[in-house]
Amino acid sequence: MLSIDPYTNTERENYKFLIGSIIPRPIAFVTTLSEDGVLNGAPFSYFNIVSANPPMISLSIQRGGGRQKDTAKNILKKKEFVVHIVDEQNVEKVNKTAASLPPDESEIELAEFTRTESMKISVPGVEQAKIRMECILEHSLEFGDKDLPGCDLIIGKVIQFHIENDIYDNGRIDPKGLAAVSRLAGANYAKVGQTFEIERPK
Repeated sequence: MLSIDPYTNTERENYKFLIGSIIPRPIAFVTTLSEDGVLNGAPFSYFNIVSANPPMISLSIQRGGGRQKDTAKNILKKKEFVVHIVDEQNVEKVNKTAASLPPDESEIELAEFTRTESMKISVPGVEQAKIRMECILEHSLEFGDKDLPGCDLIIGKVIQFHIENDIYDNGRIDPKGLAAVSRLAGANYAKVGQTFEIERPK
C-alpha cells in the first residue's frame, strides 16, 4: 500500500486524493442574496448533517487564492441561506450555476430556475428542487494559513423544511423518488443505485 505525507503534496494533489476517496458526496445547491439584492446560486459537495437537535447542516466553501466566494460573503453578511438537494431532474441546471459570474449577475437567471419565496427568511429558493431547507447562520469558521485562509466552514440551523408531497410518507422520504445525485471526482456524478440493509448490533 502506498503511503503519502499530505504536507509533501501540493494543495491540488491533496484535493484530488480527497475528492477521489471521500465518495459519494451529497450536493447542496445554495441560494443567497447579495447586498444589492441579487439572488446567487451555487453547488457545494463539501456538505453534510451536523445535528438533528437542533437540525443543523454544514457547508465548507473553498476559497481560491484566499478570495472568499460570493456564497460565503452573502451568508456571513445576511445570516440566511437556502439549501436544496440536487437530484436527477435538476442537476443539469445546477451545473450551469457553477459558472464564474460577477456578483451583480444571477446564476438563477442563467440556469432558468424559477425562484420561490421562503416562509421564514428573506432569501428565496428555487421551485425545481424536491427538498429545500431554509437556514440561518449558526457558526462560521475560517480554516487555512493565518494570512491566506483556504475555506469558510458554515454551520446553518434549519428553520423550515419544504418537501415535495410525492416523496413524503409518514415522516419518511422516499430515496428513489428523491433521486438525489452525488459528486465523485472530476466531472463524474453518481445516482442512488442498488441498496442493502445491515442491522446494527444492539
